[in-house]
Amino acid sequence: MSTPNVTVVRACLRGGAGGSPTAVVLEDGALPGDEERRRIALAQDTSHTVYVRHVGDATELRFFTAEGELPACGHGTIAALALLAARHGGGPYRATLRAGGREFAGRAERVGGLITAAFDPGPVDLREPTAQERASVLPALGLPPHEAGPDVRIAGVGRERVLVPVRTRAALAALRPDFDRLRAACDRFGLLGAYVHSEPSPEGALAARMFAPSIGVPEDLANANSTACLAAHLAGRGTHRIAVDMGDALGSPATVTAAAGPDLRVELGGTAAVVTDRQ
Repeated sequence: MSTPNVTVVRACLRGGAGGSPTAVVLEDGALPGDEERRRIALAQDTSHTVYVRHVGDATELRFFTAEGELPACGHGTIAALALLAARHGGGPYRATLRAGGREFAGRAERVGGLITAAFDPGPVDLREPTAQERASVLPALGLPPHEAGPDVRIAGVGRERVLVPVRTRAALAALRPDFDRLRAACDRFGLLGAYVHSEPSPEGALAARMFAPSIGVPEDLANANSTACLAAHLAGRGTHRIAVDMGDALGSPATVTAAAGPDLRVELGGTAAVVTDRQ
């Protein structure tokens, strides 16, 4: 089977620059198998590939890294919405999306040369970590368990991951995880990875880094679904809107926004640019 056309979208830009390069494949005709999808993901200079297919009145999304399929990918969803809106032409774009066994609403709109997109990532499950989870994951990040304080959470939207607070952006930037040890810990407990974040400002501004070696992504440029998890968690503390800076450690600044209502339902958002088509 020939390699399909691939469009690269930079998702979750900051100030119109940076962002996470994401490969988007609009599928029509014969469908590749999962091994082929994984191979295409590996062939692209991107951490994630999203495959888009229209099925009836819905648009089905499937997400792959070189390691395999994911049930959900926030910045991949933003990238897909951006490309669909660009192909749609003028005016706001609305879609019913299907991924991870559920249907949900997505929207996008062109603003100048960029596209803003937002969607409902689904309900967020939050729980306290077990003592074993803390004792395994935090040292792998280079953090003694007591340094992260009591506000560590296990959060799930599609798959569980650990949310780890640190006091400052400087402490976040200084992290040097042991990726082999972190992968072993995440594999042991079935975790997607570790999302480490600074404390939010009164306006909800903060920074984060997402480490996910278990899915072949040692550090993710922009992890939107983990930002949704954090938004739901912080809403319980009275912070209902956040803007999270990511990607600085990788030289590609990104920002993900999220808003959580009183019912803790979250809307995720980001700005994207359609970059290029590849073969």
